[in-house]
Amino acid sequence: MKHMILGASALAVLATGAVAQEVTLGRFFGDCENAGTDTKVTVGEACIIQSIINAADAQLDGISVSTLPTDWGNYYDQIKATYAGGTPPNVHVMHRHRVPEFASIGALADLTDDLAAAGIDPSDWEAAALEAVTYNDRIVGVPMDFHANLWHVNMDLMEAAGLVENGAPVLPSSPEELLEHARAVKQTTGQDYLAADFAQFPIGVRVALALIWQQGSNIFEGDTATIDTPEARNAISAITQLFDAGLANAQLNYADSQQAFLNGEAAILVNGTWVVDFYSAEAAKDDQGLNRYFAADFPTLFDEGATWADSHMWAIPAPLKANDADTYAAALQVLAFINDHNIDWARTGHMAVRSSVLASAEYAALPHRDEYTGTADIARDTPPSVRYGAIQDVLNRELQAIWLTGKSVDAALADAEADVQDLLDR
Repeated sequence: MKHMILGASALAVLATGAVAQEVTLGRFFGDCENAGTDTKVTVGEACIIQSIINAADAQLDGISVSTLPTDWGNYYDQIKATYAGGTPPNVHVMHRHRVPEFASIGALADLTDDLAAAGIDPSDWEAAALEAVTYNDRIVGVPMDFHANLWHVNMDLMEAAGLVENGAPVLPSSPEELLEHARAVKQTTGQDYLAADFAQFPIGVRVALALIWQQGSNIFEGDTATIDTPEARNAISAITQLFDAGLANAQLNYADSQQAFLNGEAAILVNGTWVVDFYSAEAAKDDQGLNRYFAADFPTLFDEGATWADSHMWAIPAPLKANDADTYAAALQVLAFINDHNIDWARTGHMAVRSSVLASAEYAALPHRDEYTGTADIARDTPPSVRYGAIQDVLNRELQAIWLTGKSVDAALADAEADVQDLLDR
């Protein structure tokens, strides 16, 4: 059923058969030119989200949706530039961690009082999802998922190393056991134990953060940076011991680390929920080095379970609501359509945000879903901050300096703490 909340001029458009109300949509996730409109058959983030958008364009009466894909790496720089120029997309995706940055300056429309009329029921959102899109007690977005880092596992390599029991991988429970397992994989298969993007995007940061959180610490508390700590040193040591022993390659970027895993050159890949369906599809191919695939919860190497997590959401710019009622109404219909297709987006591997979807048989039947059921319970992130992006950049720069250029841990942590403190003091 379509959500008919069109304004007067849009209703006139329908009556006269004139041009449909256009909604521009900004997103990342990559390109997919042949996604079509069947939301049940596409594979991978880029094609699944584009099939949902294409279906909205085809099925929403009197509305056309124009996708403005942008690169993930500089997405927020581009979005901020469009806001500064007065031309932001009518709808755009963003992460939970960016909400304070945008909402604190009034950039995001307050959707609270308009959701019900659009056919969106916030009471069907999980509590954490509602919290993710709430700023100063007002709803400023429609959540789409929870996503988190997993350990993606090549079961053939793990079994060869004696690290499979009862059909599941045996994962380490301490830094010492991590090194022991890694050596077993190398000795029996000749392959690396672990691959991840340690050289480009902040996947390495997220691994280190998880291990810091597992020790009950964080990188800042309130307005105080807490990076130069024993917990951070322990986390970094757990990672660098693999580099030093030749059991992981610090030089791999995102694409190269993923390809190494798909080629069968690494037993474990640290990456997010967003690739579960893609890796499952790749493992089914006859010519792929990855044959038996498992998606596991991030292991607990220290005292308490923790893995990096975030949430994707959709927002509407505040100026659109203030200045263009018809396009705003159409944009809300697009958000309602995406919300209605939460189960389709969950096919990526992301965790759904709607309680009704999470409880459905269709969700339970998704491939590999029963393998990482514990991830929701250990999902963590840093405290909310308008400086989140800049803080992440500092950590990525300094951690990469440790494992790529040989910068001392002492110097890197001291520099990181000083720079993050400067950001928190602004």
